[in-house]
Amino acid sequence: MSAVAPAPAAPPISGVLETGLYVDDLPRARAFYEGVLGLRPMIADHRFCAYDAGPGSVLLLFLRGATLEAVTMPGGTIPGHDGHGPLHYALAIPAGSLDAWIAHLAGQGVAVESRVNWKGGGASLYFRDPDGHLVELATPGLWANY
Repeated sequence: MSAVAPAPAAPPISGVLETGLYVDDLPRARAFYEGVLGLRPMIADHRFCAYDAGPGSVLLLFLRGATLEAVTMPGGTIPGHDGHGPLHYALAIPAGSLDAWIAHLAGQGVAVESRVNWKGGGASLYFRDPDGHLVELATPGLWANY
């Protein structure tokens, strides 16, 4: 029997740069993300909108079905993509801001579905965007690295 050589180590990953959500109505989704969450677009067109979601992080909203075809740009080609179903993602918020977020969401008519207090000291709020995606706002202490 011959020994199997271990796989070479993967090069390092330094973080998650983009999170993409697919929405049915881009203007409606933009109204939620800009009006309720206070995000500001960095770039947008009829197919997508890119938001600054904190240092080194971008939240992308794509109009469902509008990005199925590859897009060729001067620097290369972005392959087609799409997605369906309610997704989940979390946005980092400062410690101590949970109550302010609860009040802000209530004032915007957004129902909080759940609140979780984590063993590490963090807390999370969960609510839905207009497309049914589960949005989490999380304070430090949720994960060992956050």
